[in-house]
Amino acid sequence: MKHILVSLPLDDASRRWLEARVADLPEEYAFRYCPVNAATPEDATEADVILGYVPTAALRAAKHLEWYQLSWAGADAVLAEGLPERVVLTNAAGAYGLAVGEHMVATTLALVKRLHQYARLQAAHDWRLLDMVRTVEGATVLVLGVGDIGSCYAKKMKALGASVIGVKRTPGPKPEWLDELHQLDALDALLPRADIVAMALPGGQATANLMDARRFARMKPGAFLVNAGRGNSVELEALKSALAAGRLGGAALDVFDPEPLPAEDSLWDDPRVIVTPHCSGKFLLQETIDRVVKLCGDNLRRYAHGEPLLHVVDRRLGY
Repeated sequence: MKHILVSLPLDDASRRWLEARVADLPEEYAFRYCPVNAATPEDATEADVILGYVPTAALRAAKHLEWYQLSWAGADAVLAEGLPERVVLTNAAGAYGLAVGEHMVATTLALVKRLHQYARLQAAHDWRLLDMVRTVEGATVLVLGVGDIGSCYAKKMKALGASVIGVKRTPGPKPEWLDELHQLDALDALLPRADIVAMALPGGQATANLMDARRFARMKPGAFLVNAGRGNSVELEALKSALAAGRLGGAALDVFDPEPLPAEDSLWDDPRVIVTPHCSGKFLLQETIDRVVKLCGDNLRRYAHGEPLLHVVDRRLGY
């Protein structure tokens, strides 16, 4: 018998669908469900497979674990917990592009139209006009990370009339919805051209502290920063200094290092900054849940048949 521990926000129909992936096989599969992020060591003790995410204590108790299917894309945090080499680790790449990409588009438009500042005025019952606004039509948007999330964002910004430049870590063909495609070593030369710098980068040493004081100094005066990738890819103190110096027009941040953002942090009160609580990639869009469940079911079927799994994580890269 194989024991499957599931930590996903599933309704009854999704549970039945998941179990049906292996219902016709000779070997028996026992499913154990627990709330998201709430699995205990007792829940995980017999698990051969984990679908979703479990806390560190539960993961360490899973002595029989063969395969761990994450419910998100980045695996660096799980790998840092010392996941044994014998465990096959897969991620949910491709499930979050719509949710996070749309969030990035929304916050980009809010920045250029100053909607976040008007929201502050509304809260104060203050009826007045602010200064000039900007447009994304004709703007140059530099997208750092053009995987599933960055590609979704880039396509939508291109459709709005922006000139979109993509940056990725590895070489590859340029898709039609990018005007240019470069590798990460070209970043310094590209920053002065961008009206909007949008970050959808994975974790790892290659992207840690990528946007530091030196790179903020290279950005076009008045440019905007949008980050929905990894919090540690932006040096927050350097960002604050760039904002204080009037170098940047504003920033929209959904990820931070540390998280949660401390209540006393000055970013909360900076009128040029949009702060959201790492909400773009959570299970707040039904389509995201559906995509994750579909991937889990497809991979469970592959696991049961001894076939290669989808989206196996490269432990060196963390995704």
